[in-house]
Amino acid sequence: MTLWGGRFGEETSALMRRFNDSISFDRRMYGADVQGSIAYASALARAGLITPGERDQLVIGLEQVRAEFDADAFEIRPGDEDIHTAVERRLGELVGAVAGKLHTGRSRNDQVATDMRLHLLNEIVTLSDALVALQGAIVEKAETHIDAIMPGYTHLQQAQPVLFSHWLMAFFWKFQRDRERLADVARRTSVLPLGTGALAGHPLGIDRQALATELGFAAVAPNSVDAVSDRDFVIEFLAWAALVQVHLSGLAEDLIIWSSR
Repeated sequence: MTLWGGRFGEETSALMRRFNDSISFDRRMYGADVQGSIAYASALARAGLITPGERDQLVIGLEQVRAEFDADAFEIRPGDEDIHTAVERRLGELVGAVAGKLHTGRSRNDQVATDMRLHLLNEIVTLSDALVALQGAIVEKAETHIDAIMPGYTHLQQAQPVLFSHWLMAFFWKFQRDRERLADVARRTSVLPLGTGALAGHPLGIDRQALATELGFAAVAPNSVDAVSDRDFVIEFLAWAALVQVHLSGLAEDLIIWSSR
């Protein structure tokens, strides 16, 4: 089920496949791909483009695909170049020709963009919860040692004495800003691209607002060209992650310096 190279006269070399295929790492997005496809099947049925029976077939098949991934029983086959083709191929094996109707009016462009946003939004929830737990541990430790005195450091030299709790709470506020920045990333990530097609919009008029509601997106992308090309949210998230690592590294480094003197 290769999605490109249709004009080539020979088979793609094995080396090129190894270089180009992304299934080894984007398989982690299987939940988002299945979730988006289930919602899209329902949207097609609401628009009268497939029958309720066909929608049910697609949903049952997609749920089975998800169950196979959940159980680590999904078999990756040659030709499964990414998670999208893998899910589509397996769905066809399970439900037959009706699987082809799932792409009615949908492009790989808006599908991929939607999957990435869905996956990242789920990860953001996990990461935000982890930051809350870390802040809670910091507060608990600070309260336990509320009056402990330690040397403050500047330029790796001992300077003014400070309370250990005061020093520790400095990192609470760093992680608080990280939480606020992450919420801001989530806000710009929570914009639905599905239903914009390859770049020029959906030719068959599905209800994009209903899709956004079903998938938990806060807004619908207002411009179809921008919707399928926008990856700003990925860069923003990576920048956020880099800054969190700086703060975590600073905490670890300060503990090492303080405990070794």
